[in-house]
Amino acid sequence: MTTPVTLTIALGAKPWRAALAGPEAGAETFSLAFAEVAPIHRAFAPMVREQKFDLSEMAIVTAVQALAAGKPLLLLPVVLAARFQHRCLIMRRDALVTVDGLAGRRIGVRAYSQTTGMWIRGILQNDHGVDPEKIRWVTQEGAHVAECADPAWVERAPAGRSLVDLLRAGEIDAAILGNDLPDDPAFVPVFPNPEAAARAWYARHAVLPVNHVMVMRKDIAAANPAVAKELWAVLKRVRPTAPAAGPDMTPIGVAAIGPALDTVLQNCRQQSLLTRDITVDSLFADAAEILGASAIR
Repeated sequence: MTTPVTLTIALGAKPWRAALAGPEAGAETFSLAFAEVAPIHRAFAPMVREQKFDLSEMAIVTAVQALAAGKPLLLLPVVLAARFQHRCLIMRRDALVTVDGLAGRRIGVRAYSQTTGMWIRGILQNDHGVDPEKIRWVTQEGAHVAECADPAWVERAPAGRSLVDLLRAGEIDAAILGNDLPDDPAFVPVFPNPEAAARAWYARHAVLPVNHVMVMRKDIAAANPAVAKELWAVLKRVRPTAPAAGPDMTPIGVAAIGPALDTVLQNCRQQSLLTRDITVDSLFADAAEILGASAIR
């Protein structure tokens, strides 16, 4: 009997981690060794630059940038995390900031390439006519993909200053924050009713705002196709159950997530996030070759 391969995995998405650590995720060809990385975005640059893990959760913009830059990663068509983003753009409660009046303002975001920022900029540009190039983007760090330089309308924040500090001090007009949104009455969403705005946006576009996906080292998948195929089967088997009502937040398969990725790529092109153009089909070309095109549909 062949000894199972041990795959190291960096995974922060709680429902998926619980599922993949549970009894239903048992596999014959591999076992998983979970790396402890918190917050999970700290795993992205090492995965892109060093292929530090065999498998990793990854922000969709980072994954797209990495594949466009030719990094040896295989993108699996599975959504680990998604979120409606309107509530993530915040301002001071006493600020005179409106969505349509953001041109000429300064907005803080951890990195210009951060996926939440990409979605917010796409909403501003395509739903409200606000050109991201007319906003000054104040960031704390660069892209996880070293080849991806920030465009000219991006600047770096002073070292040691958090976005909340900058916002509180009035040095930026708004900030984009995700899981680290402050629980502080001094800050409010820029969108007056973000939940209603998100519902209206989804009704117009029928697109899931994908945040995180999964990538695998391409050399591991190519050398162990049986392992890659069983991994894919396990992911389909343990996927969190979709809700009875509302959008499926963890879709799997190219057909299910393709429309969202079309929008991701459109936004990335508009926002100067790519070193070269790329298509949805090319994103999954390696997965189709190793796992089978029909298997990943």
